[in-house]
Amino acid sequence: MANAVSRINNRSMTWSRGSLGIWYVALGAVLWGLDPLFRILLLESFTSAQIVFIEHVLLAFVAVPLLIKHRRSLGGRWSWGVIGALLFISWGGSAIATVLFTAAFSHGNANAILLLQKLQPLFAIILARVLLKEALPSRFFTYLALALAGTYLLTFGFAAPQLGWTDLGTVACLFSILAASLWGGSTVMGKYLLGRGLDFPVVTSLRFLLALPLLSALLLASNDAWAVTGSAGALTVIGINLLFQAFFPGLLSLLLYYKGLSSTKASYATLAELSFPAVGVLVNWLVFHQALTAGQLVGFVLIWSTLWFMTRTQDQTETVQGTAAA
Repeated sequence: MANAVSRINNRSMTWSRGSLGIWYVALGAVLWGLDPLFRILLLESFTSAQIVFIEHVLLAFVAVPLLIKHRRSLGGRWSWGVIGALLFISWGGSAIATVLFTAAFSHGNANAILLLQKLQPLFAIILARVLLKEALPSRFFTYLALALAGTYLLTFGFAAPQLGWTDLGTVACLFSILAASLWGGSTVMGKYLLGRGLDFPVVTSLRFLLALPLLSALLLASNDAWAVTGSAGALTVIGINLLFQAFFPGLLSLLLYYKGLSSTKASYATLAELSFPAVGVLVNWLVFHQALTAGQLVGFVLIWSTLWFMTRTQDQTETVQGTAAA
């Protein structure tokens, strides 16, 4: 009887971890989709580089105490692989990829850039297979096709982007592909760090703290002037927006993301991240009154349906594994 109860409890815990992991990642990505609510107002007073820098300075006040509280998870886990992975997610994923993607729009066709950015899950899947030795779950390529179709519809609707071969052979497209590879690689490197026993608050904290030196250098190199003026009320509104920008699309989103990633395959997590553009389209419709097309609506439904089916598949797979182990 005790063994039977133990097996039931194990199956229940496995179901909970498998189910919640994907949704934690998706919820973290949903918060990224709220970014325009704060950033649009802030861009009236700051450049993008200044916003990101201030955000990381504010987050440092939370990241340092979190790092101190969870410092024991760092004991004996330092290696060149861990250091390299931390620099990859903080410098590559947070700073360089964003700079490359932003620069791409000033050099080439926006449709080509957005289309090539959809390669991000493919980079994550390949790296997860090579570096983490992840076996792809059953029906995974079906989910991948559905998710990519959903993001395409969110971007272009039912219309085909007007592109020629010259549009796909520009420096801008190279920047877009590099950004996609860095973002996809950051998912895999985050999973690698969590698999080495680092707590998810530690990974989140180090991602912010290690990015600060590079962001400081980029800000100095850009030589952007600081010109914040206005009444006390206007400055208060700017300050509140900075705080919300830092702690919701910033801190809370990544805490949820890495918590979910700790119990989710990197190949599944990279598809769960696609909830970000889905929510971004919804925010544009509800808040900024941009018309929602039929194609975007179908893409939205495709992405969230794919996440639901992925959750069921991971639950069933891990429940079978938990039963066999018992």
